[in-house]
Order: sequence, then C-alpha cells, then structure tokens
Amino acid sequence: MNAETGKYIIAGGVLVIIAGMVIYFFHDRLHWIGRLPGDIRIEKENFRFYFPITTMILFSVMLSLLLWLFRKL
Repeated sequence: MNAETGKYIIAGGVLVIIAGMVIYFFHDRLHWIGRLPGDIRIEKENFRFYFPITTMILFSVMLSLLLWLFRKL
C-alpha cells in the first residue's frame, strides 16, 4: 500500500458519510428510489421479490458521469 491508496480509502469513507447524511435527512423525499417504472417487484402472501433494474441503471449513469467529470477536472 502507498499514500494514494490511503487517499482513496479516505475519499470512499467521506462519500459513504455524505450518502448516509443525505439518506438520514432527506429519507422522506427519496421515496421514489426503487419504485421507478421498470423496477421488478413481485409481492405475494409469503414471497417478496424485488429487483430494481431501472434504479441501478440510473445510479450507474449518474456515477459514470460524476467520475467522468472528476477525471476532467
């Protein structure tokens, strides 16, 4: 390990803390996450299946754009 690895670990920790704060303070405004059109949700009496494919694609695109912007700066 070197100093760069430590910087990446710290940056990852800061991002997790920021994500936790957003969820904690704005959870009532984020109810749409996981309920987008295209998310697969099957609920029966004793069975529940949930696969948020559209939400995962949306987060992937947003993360890719953020990383692209980060590299450009």
